[in-house]
Amino acid sequence: MNRHWNLRTLAGSPVALLLLGCSFALTAYAGVRLLEGDTPRILLWLVGAALLHDLVLLPLYSAVDRAATRACTALGWREAVVHVRVPAALSGLLLLLWFPMISGRAADRYADVTGLSGSGFAQRWLLITAALFALSGVALVLRLRSAAKQRPPTVH
Repeated sequence: MNRHWNLRTLAGSPVALLLLGCSFALTAYAGVRLLEGDTPRILLWLVGAALLHDLVLLPLYSAVDRAATRACTALGWREAVVHVRVPAALSGLLLLLWFPMISGRAADRYADVTGLSGSGFAQRWLLITAALFALSGVALVLRLRSAAKQRPPTVH
């Protein structure tokens, strides 16, 4: 099947292109506003974060993902790979976003700014992580049950 690739097939609809353009404009505006303050420190932070991700975090979570995939495959649980990967990725993202609060480093500042207690974030993150893995486990069990019902019985 020979398909012509044009801007419409790559970007979807004109509405998608408009939204994409608006998101770039908003990002550029936020970047300009962000850099109005302490530009060298902000640029250093952005470059440092990119390097930390690319040189440390990406190889680390790629190695953990490969190890989990090998372990699940070796145990004959190939279907379980996604059901481990997704909750782990979501939990890791929550940890990354809320690390100052989870670690307790920003609890005092949070309390000063909001008037609310900054404690309990670590416990809530652990509960959310447990719930994500539990829901994923339930989804895996339902998926395996459904596949077993659809499989014809074997004749010996």
